[in-house]
Amino acid sequence: MYKTFYPKAADIETRWVLADADGQTLGRFASRISAVLLGKEKPMVTPGVDMGDSVIVINASKIKVTGKRLDQKMYYRHSGYPGGLRTISLRDQLKRAPERVIRSAVWGMLPHNRFGRRLLRKMRVYSGPDHPHRPQKPVRLEISE
Repeated sequence: MYKTFYPKAADIETRWVLADADGQTLGRFASRISAVLLGKEKPMVTPGVDMGDSVIVINASKIKVTGKRLDQKMYYRHSGYPGGLRTISLRDQLKRAPERVIRSAVWGMLPHNRFGRRLLRKMRVYSGPDHPHRPQKPVRLEISE
């Protein structure tokens, strides 16, 4: 007879991971980050249990995209008032707030519920190479193209 294994809080080991977005393709980079947040790179992964690591993303402004996405991909937000729809292209969003581009791409690959929101809070995104998380001793995440 097999028993279902459900990890306890003491069994879960988390770490901090540093991911450099310089020269990475947006979608492939976001899927790798979401896998780390979900804990799918660990041998003891359990759906619905927070087994993932905390992720620090640096150089978000140096992410690259393919094709005509810089001008054709749009980000939408609405104020809630009539006529309150605001659109911004990926090119303008990368100039204004490159952190939002990566956050939006990773959010699209996480579960859209409380669990996904909790995972997204474990990701820190910075547009440049500097970050304030040196005391956590993050491990570099190797992402091959």
